[in-house]
Amino acid sequence: MILIIDDDSAVRSSLTFMLKRAGYQTEAVSGPREAVDIVRSVAPALILMDMNFTLSTTGEEGLTLLKQVKIFRPEVPVILMTAWGSIQLAVQGMQAGAFDFITKPWNNAALLQRIETAIDLTSAPAEIPEEQSSTLNRRHIIGKSQALTEVLNTVARIARTNASVLITGESGTGKELIAEAIHINSQRAKQPFVKVNLGGISQSLFESEMFGHKKGAFTDATSDRTGRFEMANKGTIFLDEIGDLDPSCQVKLLRVLQDQTFEVLGDSRPRKTDIRVVSATNADLPKMVSERTFREDLFYRINLITVKLPPLRERREDIPLLARHFADKQAEINRLPRSEFSSDALQFLSRLPFPGNIRELKNLVERTILVSGKTVLDASDFDMQYLRSDEPYHIASNASLTGMTLDEIERQTILQALERYKGNLSQVATALGISRAALYRRLDKHNIEE
Repeated sequence: MILIIDDDSAVRSSLTFMLKRAGYQTEAVSGPREAVDIVRSVAPALILMDMNFTLSTTGEEGLTLLKQVKIFRPEVPVILMTAWGSIQLAVQGMQAGAFDFITKPWNNAALLQRIETAIDLTSAPAEIPEEQSSTLNRRHIIGKSQALTEVLNTVARIARTNASVLITGESGTGKELIAEAIHINSQRAKQPFVKVNLGGISQSLFESEMFGHKKGAFTDATSDRTGRFEMANKGTIFLDEIGDLDPSCQVKLLRVLQDQTFEVLGDSRPRKTDIRVVSATNADLPKMVSERTFREDLFYRINLITVKLPPLRERREDIPLLARHFADKQAEINRLPRSEFSSDALQFLSRLPFPGNIRELKNLVERTILVSGKTVLDASDFDMQYLRSDEPYHIASNASLTGMTLDEIERQTILQALERYKGNLSQVATALGISRAALYRRLDKHNIEE
């Protein structure tokens, strides 16, 4: 049974009708007193709760009721309802234990999706059956450590829901691979998986890139453009580097995620989109929220589920498996004989700190294979190619620049900086004296993989 709490009879009737058509049993009440009587005697599957029940708009009544409900039924998910202008009330409710929030007027499809997600997640067992975990499609994810297994168990538990997921972890830990695993193990697997690097999109291009534009919408709009949200319809959109999103763009993104509607530039007709949102960042979003550089309401919208990826130094038993995988891929791509690793080579690799994580290991293995030309690699081969953090960083000498174009010099400088800083893009951008967005544009220009 879904309990509806709202003092507006029209809202209660509308929600009751919609939910009964979707196959849910409902109970609707107008205020806190009746609601508390019900939750004392029965546990609803979910509660839809307004934040205000009198002429007051402070939301205090809703927050008080939420806390009472959580005392009697801590396991029951609560979805709060509030006006867009009062969205900060919903944020306070999330802090007090609410599962999710919607704004009035709501999108029926989006609300039903959130109700289904809340019920699925709160009724799912904390531990998944071993057979379900073993059948997880973990394409390109290498390792069997306990730390990685726990992450994959979470993926197996949440993949088939529509819950928004925030993937956190240091640079180079494989956040994109986890996002892909969530998608290919979901009910949207046959639909698009659209990747967006938000750190590489300037503020001026954000709306055109994400929502699309019509021909003539602005000076350079010479043809129609399909935005990323439209491309991802029915599928999953992966918002990478979401911590780098400009504050002015955050509210535009929040509106789409909240209502699942958007407007193409040059076309005022709202368009609906049915998407699952998976985001990733290596930034400390809670700290950014406290510093007011990241919207708190957007933070709660994207992290219904948080998946934290462990750094490579916390899953050292996976290093030999990963090294073997990268070596085999290098042999396949360059048509080289298969490389073998001596035991001391694997011990050497397993002891390294790897601040650049899996990306750094991949670069080290591939560079050593190509430079050494040997089919059996030992510790000394890797030691010669390992770039230590205390080694000085040299931009190419004047002699090596002879005959190179300006683009070639720029590309070489970026590659050296990537090597020096183990693929940490924030440090690379700082060292080169440019913004991360500018660095992303240059990586794309020179076809350099991050």
